[in-house]
Amino acid sequence: MMGCRVRLATKRDAIALQDIYTHLHPDDPKINEDQFEQELEALLADPDRMIIVAELDGIIVSSCTLFILPNLTRGNRPIALIENVVTHKQYRRTGLGKKVLHDAFDRAEAAGCYKVMLLTGSQTEGTHHFYQEVGLKPDKTGYHKRL
Repeated sequence: MMGCRVRLATKRDAIALQDIYTHLHPDDPKINEDQFEQELEALLADPDRMIIVAELDGIIVSSCTLFILPNLTRGNRPIALIENVVTHKQYRRTGLGKKVLHDAFDRAEAAGCYKVMLLTGSQTEGTHHFYQEVGLKPDKTGYHKRL
């Protein structure tokens, strides 16, 4: 896609990230910009936590968060967790979500991870198809507890 660039988010992306996240969870409580920026800065201070964004003509339109987690099995190889996969509603089905996920996979592989995990609460068949298209397999059972 012309004018598309995939990169790591920075503190300067705080407002754009707040905007893109409304396309993921529209009913989330609003957080003031200063607080969001502080939390973003703390997250990005750890090199094993990163937000990958796709820009189209300088505007962030897709994003995911990648966590590299230490692990004491599989030869002490780390695992990767992907969260908050979102693409602006106007840019879905354009390949931008795939670009950020493939970048996350590449970063996880470069970090020596032996697997990448992603959970989705979506019951939409298209969402599941999308994740399978990028190479993720629905072969495990996930559990979570909301706190």
